[in-house]
Amino acid sequence: MNRTLPAKLALLALLLPGVALAKTSDRNQPMDLEANSNDCNLTDDSGKCTFTGNVVITQGTLVIHAAAADLFRKNGEIDRVVLTGKQATLEQEMDDGSKMNARANNMDYNVNSEVIILTGNYKVESPRGTNSGEKMTYNTRTGNMQSGGDGTRVRTVIQPKNKPAAPASPAAKPAAAPAAKPAAAPAAGSKK
Repeated sequence: MNRTLPAKLALLALLLPGVALAKTSDRNQPMDLEANSNDCNLTDDSGKCTFTGNVVITQGTLVIHAAAADLFRKNGEIDRVVLTGKQATLEQEMDDGSKMNARANNMDYNVNSEVIILTGNYKVESPRGTNSGEKMTYNTRTGNMQSGGDGTRVRTVIQPKNKPAAPASPAAKPAAAPAAKPAAAPAAGSKK
């Protein structure tokens, strides 16, 4: 299999705009692909490799689960990766230690243009927020994301920046002991 595949698939983890970058060290880790079956001609420089049935792709902290994965090659290089399933999922740790999760019925990544298209009830989640809908196009090179506009609704939730912890309130002072009641003054006109 093409040795550039690990670096190319690792870019799938850059799905949500504004999040920290995917764990950089993952790109230098070996990639492991597992499936119930595989149909691939390694002597053909242009063609398709298909992995089907409980596909699991791991590389460092990147973990992808899909029903099927199609890897398209052009001139011996991986040109496009299509992940399908109900639903294909992707999880990766970011350089800042946070997790990013994505799911969609279809994830289509074009290696040369560095554009990924999520379709079919997609959702991308990170500590900074979520984005969900029916179709999202994300350019991993420029950070440009487009979703909606096709008559379907899009939902975006943006989390507030972490605020510094409020200063601790001063410790409460113990309540003073009640003052002794003064002796009652003699009533007017009484002799004492």
